[in-house]
Amino acid sequence: MGHPRISVVAPVFNEEETLPEFYRRVRAVMDGLGEPWELVLVDDGSSDESFRICRELHEQDPRVRVVRFARNFGHQIAITAGMDYARGDAVVTIDSDLQDPPEVIPELVARWREGYHVVYGVRTEREGETWFKLFTARLFYRLIAALTDIRIPMEAGDFRLLDRKVVEDMRRLREHRRFIRGMTSWVGYRQIGVPYHRHPRFAGQTKYPFRKMFRLALDAITGFSDVPLRLAWTFGAVLLVLGVVLGLVLLGLRLAGRAPLAGQGLMLTVAVLLSGTQLLFLGIIGEYLARIYDEVRNRPLYTVMEVLESD
Repeated sequence: MGHPRISVVAPVFNEEETLPEFYRRVRAVMDGLGEPWELVLVDDGSSDESFRICRELHEQDPRVRVVRFARNFGHQIAITAGMDYARGDAVVTIDSDLQDPPEVIPELVARWREGYHVVYGVRTEREGETWFKLFTARLFYRLIAALTDIRIPMEAGDFRLLDRKVVEDMRRLREHRRFIRGMTSWVGYRQIGVPYHRHPRFAGQTKYPFRKMFRLALDAITGFSDVPLRLAWTFGAVLLVLGVVLGLVLLGLRLAGRAPLAGQGLMLTVAVLLSGTQLLFLGIIGEYLARIYDEVRNRPLYTVMEVLESD
């Protein structure tokens, strides 16, 4: 088969309806490039017939390699495993649900040949997505820009091409709670975007409900910013100053013989606000502690049940 020039990495989680069409389109696109290539499918603990289909694709085409997780580890870990196993001089990461069209890959490759090390897809249109998801996605990118030093282009996802140099640097970053597009921006190198039209899912349901999107946002913020921790300190200092000022005002009113503001309602409101604020920032600190705990355990990012590949 020879050494692949380009590797296409695709996480797979319960995509039995999509995989045959995904493979057909990837093969047509990659054969048209005229370069040796491979397709690395990472089965992220699928519970349907996805692995059986992956195995059949491997048996009929030795360029298809399959990495089967021992359980579900999540989308970002699956992308990481794909990069670990990919052998190409360039690695394209793309979801197997066909929302990101494989037909855009030649544009990514063309930019790579011009000398860019990272070529990311920029979604100009996002069909089939609700207004709530679009709104929260834009809010997420703005939060990342405001709270971190890294710059992630608006509407850029995990559909991108990485040069081998970038892949090797990414493989050295073994943090457990991963945010791949942020890590890609962090490593640097020459980067450029390619606009494309994102389609609805070919079949099945989204694997990124709000709960997972919220978890990814937390991982992104806590992985690349200490602003929330500093915000807790700042907020505490402000409350302390306000408390001292309020105490002095009440003392002055008492000495002047005027009735100060009092009452159970006021005290209850203040107590609830202070308690809520404390719990909020304790939760933020807990998120950072959880990240530290994950790292000090030093567990592997994933476990692999089997790998299907040609000699």
